Amino acid sequence: MKKTLTVLGVIILVVILIVGVGQWMTRNDEDKPGPTTTGASPTPGTDVDQPDSCPAYEVISAPGTWESKADDDPVHPTANPNSLLLGVTNPLQEAYGGDATADGANGGVKVWTLPYAAQFRNINALGEMSYDDSRNQGYDRVVEEMSATYAGCPGTQFILTGFSQGAVLTGDLATEIGNGNGPVPAANVAGVALIADGRREDGKGTLVGSPDVKGIGAEIALSSVNLLVQPIVPGASMRGPRPTNFGELQDRVNQFCDPADLVCSAPRDIGNAVARANDLIAANGIHAQYSTNGNVVPDATVPQWIVNWAKDIINN
Repeated sequence: MKKTLTVLGVIILVVILIVGVGQWMTRNDEDKPGPTTTGASPTPGTDVDQPDSCPAYEVISAPGTWESKADDDPVHPTANPNSLLLGVTNPLQEAYGGDATADGANGGVKVWTLPYAAQFRNINALGEMSYDDSRNQGYDRVVEEMSATYAGCPGTQFILTGFSQGAVLTGDLATEIGNGNGPVPAANVAGVALIADGRREDGKGTLVGSPDVKGIGAEIALSSVNLLVQPIVPGASMRGPRPTNFGELQDRVNQFCDPADLVCSAPRDIGNAVARANDLIAANGIHAQYSTNGNVVPDATVPQWIVNWAKDIINN
């Protein structure tokens, strides 16, 4: 039992190390021939009274831990120049008008990056905002942005993407929207792309590529030992699985997870954790490599896949 608890403690520490390692990421903005759209998406309605100033689409990007700041510019984010999702938003801004404007007029596409604390209090950084508070702040700000856009532009379609902590809050919001409890109708969401979602589990959304993913999201895997987690990461609740699937958005949510990434593919049981502990520790850098790792999806990196997927939606 003592050995098991020790290994669990080590795994939790690994989670701390890898949840936010995106600050060291490099990105690759080169587009490659990529995927066709996964999952059907609705066409913007023609019977909606949509002002000419409204974008046809709004891309909302939720960066991962340490890749944003609460006061960052959502149109021209500079908090972390190596943020993974800049590999998605920069090419889309360049493709649809180049320099986005604050009111959303960007050749029919508005690109908005979530400004939030993006922090993760832990035993090595007790002065940071807790994971729960940071995630909730991000969630609320995305809701505010979508609500404001929908109020003035009810025909605008949303494309949502998030990485790590940003994927968790975006996945939570997609669950609410898909089940009729969100800030916009499900019909207004054209697609969702989640990279390294800490609440990922089989059967919720479509896992793109990576057929060898055997684990589950860290929040699910560690939920049974939440009391053990708290002294190490105070204020980081391991909430377990989302209560439902994505509802009406089920076939519009794409999940991306490297099989060795402990954030989205943690061991399902304690026995398996003991057996895999050394392998997991050795592989913890994988979480930082979605912008360069060409093994998750065919013939591209994950950001390249998402760029091409979003272009398919917008152009069609």
